[in-house]
Amino acid sequence: MQKEKIWTSTFTLTMGISFIFYLVFYLLTVIIGTVAMTQDHAPASLAGILSGIFIVGSFIGRLWGGTKISDFGAKKMLYVGIIFYLIMNIFYLFVSNIWLLLVIRFLHGIGFGIAGTATGTLAGLVVPASRRGEGIGYFTLSLTLASAVGPFLSIFLYHTFNYQVLLILSVALLAISLLASFFLKIPQHVVDAMAQTEKKAFSLGSLFEVSALPMGFIGLLIGVAYASLLTFLANFTAGVGLVTAGSLFYVVYALFILVSRPLTGRLFDSKGDNFVMYPTFILFAIGLVLTGFSHTSLMLFGAAALVGLGYGSFTPFGQAISIRNVSADRIGVATSTFFGLYDMGVGLGPFFLGLIVPMSGYRNLYFGCAIFTLIVMGIYWLIHGRKQNKLA
Repeated sequence: MQKEKIWTSTFTLTMGISFIFYLVFYLLTVIIGTVAMTQDHAPASLAGILSGIFIVGSFIGRLWGGTKISDFGAKKMLYVGIIFYLIMNIFYLFVSNIWLLLVIRFLHGIGFGIAGTATGTLAGLVVPASRRGEGIGYFTLSLTLASAVGPFLSIFLYHTFNYQVLLILSVALLAISLLASFFLKIPQHVVDAMAQTEKKAFSLGSLFEVSALPMGFIGLLIGVAYASLLTFLANFTAGVGLVTAGSLFYVVYALFILVSRPLTGRLFDSKGDNFVMYPTFILFAIGLVLTGFSHTSLMLFGAAALVGLGYGSFTPFGQAISIRNVSADRIGVATSTFFGLYDMGVGLGPFFLGLIVPMSGYRNLYFGCAIFTLIVMGIYWLIHGRKQNKLA
């Protein structure tokens, strides 16, 4: 039998738009704390809040977008998200007050959450159900590439030019994504699924998809462990004399995700959840341990490869599991539930880990996060994995 097609024009264009969303996120988030401390003389604690408050806004935006996408339709919701995301980005050009910047960051996060939910939902709807793991695996490469290119480009442009150049580039990229969205052709089965949605009164249940909560909770926990790399890797590598290798960490990380994703996607669809998910946790934990032990570039690159093979496989397959058993009209809510909780873990992780670092140091922090990852694997078994064994 001929496989159902994944790489449609709609899927490819949605993936490109998603890449821009996340690239803009990294372009500004990586450098915003430094800008606040150097230009606005903000304390380090307030600079950290600038990152966290964006995630809070994103969480709210995802919840709202997930519940309203069936009312608006996928394409109109995408327009709402991009336009709001773009307008808030323009406001950065005119903000010089740190407290007003906090408000803009919060609103900017809402726009990002709405836009990201629209693209994630659309990808989940247009990918054939029989190849959902593989398809979403490809789609989330847009996040992976942005996470590799964004931080490097942000730091390079900031130090080579200035903060204004980053802002103008971000506005230009979002304008391109808005233009590209006009060329999206929504398949008829997606339109029909949205049109058949039953309108319900507002309730707590309308904000969250209950069936997506287990994997969303796992995403929140694993996001905290990943935050140890996202937040403290630069300081750790500077302290052990591996600055160059540290700057290339996410390039190696992204490369191994790119190489492995076609295989892991097919394995997920053919062999089942546990066949891929257990190695995901184990490889991520080993990668964290190797990071902690790293004293050469080769060791750090090995750690990056393991993190890419491990953690890099969690997000797409976590989303695939979250939306698998929901009706088409609830895919948006399930997507926002999973990514909302996952984003909260990545966003709030630095706060909790920052309390531990002064007592543990960076090496022990990574060892501790490796142990924590294995505990998360046990929680995964308890709330999802063991049920899959019974179904097999």
